Amino acid sequence: MATDAKQLRKEREERIMKAIRLEKTDRVPVDTPIGYFPARVAGIPCSAAYYDYDAWYKAYNETIDDYPADMIFVQGFQPGPALEIMQPQQSRWPGFNADPNHGHQSVEIVNMRADEYDAFLEDPSDYLFRIHTARTSPKLAGLAKLPKLSDLHGFMGAMALSGAAADDDVALAFTTMMETGREMQKWRDRIACFNDMVESHGFPRYFQGAWMPPYDLMSHSVRGMEGVMQDMFRQPDNLIAACEKLLELNLKRPNPVPSENGYTRIFMTNTRGSDDFMSTRHFDRFYWPTFKKLVLALIERGMTPCIFFEGNFTSRLEYLLEFPRGSICAKLDTTDILKAKEILRDHVCLEGNVPSSLLQVGTVAQVKDYCKKLIDVVGDGGGFILAPRSSTDEVKPENLRAMIDCTAEYGVYS
Repeated sequence: MATDAKQLRKEREERIMKAIRLEKTDRVPVDTPIGYFPARVAGIPCSAAYYDYDAWYKAYNETIDDYPADMIFVQGFQPGPALEIMQPQQSRWPGFNADPNHGHQSVEIVNMRADEYDAFLEDPSDYLFRIHTARTSPKLAGLAKLPKLSDLHGFMGAMALSGAAADDDVALAFTTMMETGREMQKWRDRIACFNDMVESHGFPRYFQGAWMPPYDLMSHSVRGMEGVMQDMFRQPDNLIAACEKLLELNLKRPNPVPSENGYTRIFMTNTRGSDDFMSTRHFDRFYWPTFKKLVLALIERGMTPCIFFEGNFTSRLEYLLEFPRGSICAKLDTTDILKAKEILRDHVCLEGNVPSSLLQVGTVAQVKDYCKKLIDVVGDGGGFILAPRSSTDEVKPENLRAMIDCTAEYGVYS
């Protein structure tokens, strides 16, 4: 059985990679984020992914064989008690501060102030740890009381750090991190067991690593969307310098370990660069330069960026022609995928874009008709992976199965 699963993982992964490289495949591959969907099938709450390991393992183990996509994105087990200790302000998860029957939510907070660019640019490691991290949880606020990290060296530096650690707020921050770490360690083997179980069903690992466009890092987490939008007008040079600094820091990260078949897919989202968030003029100035450099650098290092273009990227499709042929996968959300095929044919692999709303409220016949149109038009000549636009957490089981089966049966290349 293990040998059969390994062979199946290889077949599925190579089918995906051939599509990305614009090589000939036997059929259109199908990819789906399965996420919290097994909870719906098993009749358990989504909170089981955080608080009931055995139920979550059982739900996935009994569900995923019935939805045999070539690649699935799973919602692995994450220990809720560890999150409760840390109390992160950017996340809400089912069973604690979100509805137990729905998925997790991201919350944007203002971590970086408008007047802190100089501190970040001068010493980003010190700023991101002492100041930025201190604002991610009330229990970590004491980190801001630490002396500047670049001032700590030798015996005297250790003494200064020890003196700061005697402060109650600083002690709480370190204690919180240690307690969180200990709780995570309790679950390490079971989390690994969960991941092994998914592989035992013949599903390859979805991604080997993740990088984010520098502007998105600034907009999502470092500065926040509201602050970045103000800075585009009030201090544009500082914003550009910060994006360049984040690019520099990210490119110093080592390559992740390749998959068992030698591939390195990198997950990336392009959110704040969509037509919905900024004009083309601002895209050209603030977003594209560092995004392009990042993607090209990853390609040069032998990795395959798989980029989810959230929202609408229709007016900017031509930019993707600046990447080498067959080097990236572009997953499309509300972008006009038919226009994308016209512009990017024989240059970029397209992935998408069955509406989640159709999978939730449509009929099996409607789902099949939509998939057949995508296969006929976007799948023509290859370079296409059929997938939902976004979440499948609450879709009808029969519709998800219809999407997968229809692609496997109808999407065969002669």
